[in-house]
Amino acid sequence: MRGYYVMTYIKPSELKLQSGIPEPVPKAADEVVVEVYSAGLNYFDILQVQGKYQNQPPFPWVPGTEFAGVIPPGTSLPPDCPFRVGDRVFGAAQGACGERLVCSWTALQKIPDGMTFDEVGWDMLAASLTVTWPTSYEALVGRAQVKPGEWVLVHAAAGGVGLIAVQIAKALGAKVIATAGSPDKLDVCKRHGGADEAVNYRDPSWQKKVMQITNGHGVDVVYDPVGLVEKSLKVIAWKGRILIVGFAAGSIEKIPMNLVLLKNMSLVGVHWGAYFKREPRHVPDVWSALLKLYKEGKLKPVTYPKIFQLSAPVIL
Repeated sequence: MRGYYVMTYIKPSELKLQSGIPEPVPKAADEVVVEVYSAGLNYFDILQVQGKYQNQPPFPWVPGTEFAGVIPPGTSLPPDCPFRVGDRVFGAAQGACGERLVCSWTALQKIPDGMTFDEVGWDMLAASLTVTWPTSYEALVGRAQVKPGEWVLVHAAAGGVGLIAVQIAKALGAKVIATAGSPDKLDVCKRHGGADEAVNYRDPSWQKKVMQITNGHGVDVVYDPVGLVEKSLKVIAWKGRILIVGFAAGSIEKIPMNLVLLKNMSLVGVHWGAYFKREPRHVPDVWSALLKLYKEGKLKPVTYPKIFQLSAPVIL
């Protein structure tokens, strides 16, 4: 099998396509083989190959988590598996950057009929959903319980989780302010996400602009995958909620907790990956809600013209 193989922690730019990687074989009773058509790359993939992520598989391993593909001929399916050979599926499991992978069938979703796009195939669309969509949905719906009319501030809103967070917040009836670090990214937030307002977080006056936009009210919810909690305390409203989704800036913040008390606000953690172990029955409910929003046209996968083939060099 071809793929990228991690034998020791390395820089992402040092990854090389290899042949002769051992074929993945189901070991647990609920596992199936998936032939990977497309894989999505996320920030945590960059961290993982360097040994900097909280979940590290034992060596050797194939990187990548988000994927879309087909259950291939010859696959032995568990008795309770709802999928059939030839089904188009997407999911999240270790090994997406190889030609085939093995995962529990409970980690898979069937690709909706009609999921196509003019410029790219169904597989490329579906491979971009598995981590980003449920993370943002559970954050905004399950954890922050966003209500219609509330102000939601989404940091790094041109990124994977950020962009779908903007779309979900709009679908919930919220008013959305997106932040990003360049004019091009701010345009993406409004054009693809549908943000009401967009602010450059590199502008020293971004907090002042947020307060002006909200007429001094501040934002009711902050979605933060970057590490901007402390700076966001200046714009959070009374009884506001700050969602801690990630630390893409590279450091773990130390928060002045007196400000949390004075604003009567909540700091809320979001770890979607843990739901598969701690609340597995909740996972299908989230996907059911997401696919309903997709079918209603309220959510739309976003892809860009640059698509890498497996045989091409990957530089992250």
